[in-house]
Amino acid sequence: MKREIKTYSMELAGRTLTAVIGKVAAQANGAVLMHYGDTVVLSTATASKQPREGIDFFPLSVEYNERQYSVGKIPGGFMKREGKPSENAILTDRVIDRPMRPLFPKDYRNDVTLENLVMSVDPDCSPELTAMLGTALATTISDIPFDGPCAMTQVGLIDGKFIINPTNDQKKVSDLALTVASTAEKVIMIEAGANEVPEQTMVDAIYAGDEVNKQLIAFFNKICAEVGKPKHEYASAAVPEELNQAVREIIPQEEMETAVFNDNKLERDANVDKLTEKCREALAEHEEWLPLVPDAMYQYEKKTVRKMILRDHKRPDGRQITEIRPLAAEIDLLPRVHGSAMFTRGQTQILDVCTLAPLSEVQRIEGLDVDIKSKRYIHQYNFPSYSVGETKVSRGPGRREIGHGALAERALRPMIPSEEEFPYAIRCVSETMESNGSTSQASVCASSMALMAAGVPIKRPVAGISCGLVTGDSDDDYLVLTDIQGLEDFFGDMDFKVAGTEKGITAIQMDIKIHGLTRPIVEEAIARTREARMYILNNVMNPVISEPRKEVSKYAPKIVQIKIDPKKIGDVVGKQGKVVNKIIEDYGVQVDIEEDGSVNVSGLDKEQIDKAVQTIKNIVTDIEPGQIFTGKVVRILDFGAFVSLTPNKDGMIHISKLADRRVAKVEDVVKIGDEVTVKVIKVEQGRDGKERIDVTMRPSDLAKK
Repeated sequence: MKREIKTYSMELAGRTLTAVIGKVAAQANGAVLMHYGDTVVLSTATASKQPREGIDFFPLSVEYNERQYSVGKIPGGFMKREGKPSENAILTDRVIDRPMRPLFPKDYRNDVTLENLVMSVDPDCSPELTAMLGTALATTISDIPFDGPCAMTQVGLIDGKFIINPTNDQKKVSDLALTVASTAEKVIMIEAGANEVPEQTMVDAIYAGDEVNKQLIAFFNKICAEVGKPKHEYASAAVPEELNQAVREIIPQEEMETAVFNDNKLERDANVDKLTEKCREALAEHEEWLPLVPDAMYQYEKKTVRKMILRDHKRPDGRQITEIRPLAAEIDLLPRVHGSAMFTRGQTQILDVCTLAPLSEVQRIEGLDVDIKSKRYIHQYNFPSYSVGETKVSRGPGRREIGHGALAERALRPMIPSEEEFPYAIRCVSETMESNGSTSQASVCASSMALMAAGVPIKRPVAGISCGLVTGDSDDDYLVLTDIQGLEDFFGDMDFKVAGTEKGITAIQMDIKIHGLTRPIVEEAIARTREARMYILNNVMNPVISEPRKEVSKYAPKIVQIKIDPKKIGDVVGKQGKVVNKIIEDYGVQVDIEEDGSVNVSGLDKEQIDKAVQTIKNIVTDIEPGQIFTGKVVRILDFGAFVSLTPNKDGMIHISKLADRRVAKVEDVVKIGDEVTVKVIKVEQGRDGKERIDVTMRPSDLAKK
């Protein structure tokens, strides 16, 4: 069978974006071989022919598959095969999922898989961005029901100017790493990490990306007009209107409002469960409806909550529209850890623990980015089932946990001191004690305090908050909610998380359930989060701890960093590591040496660390006459003794230099193992080319300046 291959190209930020359709993966519902510069990603969209039975959600899976061959590498390890997805792959899955999911029909239950295979990587042309664009186009031209296309753009900020789809070198110096997704009319997703970018600058950056997205969507529409398939029919999973009407008759509106108008999540859930059981009993004769009762109740509860908020300005827990739930903060909950803090917002509670370690404990990374080989600051997030009053076997972190941890890490990373300022590896772990909305932003607050409690000299405290949204029938019929709880997230249209300092934004994550946001909504949400953030910083966090402690915990390792000539690293290490291992053994420290000559000496006893550091300095410092050393006698001969000046250099004391009197026998003055103080009197090269050092321990010589 002859394949019909179509190729389409456009210029995007000074590089060529090319979509090749029909060349590969022809059996998928939609497939695009997307090229951006020399980056190549195969994006496919496939759907099952029948809906999945017994589910009340849209079963969408997004996969971003990294291949090491794309950067000319063979995977490490015994298997020499790619294993589980990297953290970067999981985060990319989530960024692609968030703008795509709202554009599928809400009553669609067919399994859909959006898959991306990274086949070639040009460092200046982001494979993540290429995959995002390929996914949107592959789904748009497929026969899968989809209200697209959408498009995505990355925006950087260098010297006050916006950079569209920055290159690898530009990303390194950019104050902003922003990804914006849009439909033809509105912004639908925002993801950002920033170096305290002001709110108005962030808004302008978002809409600079939105303008580029409109150009991409026009390009995609042109392609779809030529090769797009008609959308297939599907069996709707919508609840029959007759059932919805029956439920409303069984449970009057006032009764539903009373059930959900409660600030206690568990009590509210119990109230709704009772009403659901009441419906089941009343509809017992309609067996065909019974499996759909939970869906009907969900829709009824959702409409009730949205109506109460949008029309009556009443929130389920009785708060005002801009009111934050009760807040509390404390530090030093755990006595033996390096730093701990707990942040509570209503029924959301995070306990964060900060641990410090030598730089040898940094996280090693094997990925497609050749410039990122390790990560010094690590933030991890855990979400046990007890935090929401449920029971579930823990099987390790899922995509949500990894995503929330990465968001908090991104929010705090600009405030982390450099290695030169603070030569530690840093790990923060956020344990979710209780959850009822926006635990990721509570993690930001708790982590900021835990870092300061641990003595990490962060530049400024960071706080985070989330805003929600309920929309009506028109673009100007909406209400933005400050500090949404779980119910308002589930039944609302937006979860807009913003973290930052008093100076500006450090991270944003926005996802929505509708087809986009207007600019006034985006501007109001960003302004509202700043107002709430400043309240949290000034009234809750700062009274507990407002600046980093001057010293790390007594249980944390103490680290001293020095620089040596890289050419002398071999002298410190010694043959087969004998010199450095002896230092480690003698002083009970850990010694980490980098290729650039950075030496980190760590341990719990500062005095022993200082001795080890002095020993290393002695090794790399050229020995000159007049220097004084304290060392042990390591060898005795008839004519003198040898003293260890440094782990790799000995000085010889002639018998005549042992004392201010005549010495008949060396052992009359010193024995092997004695610690003595000596002064260098001569350094010369011997006939064998080795350095010879003569020293004296006569008191009269030591007294001479």
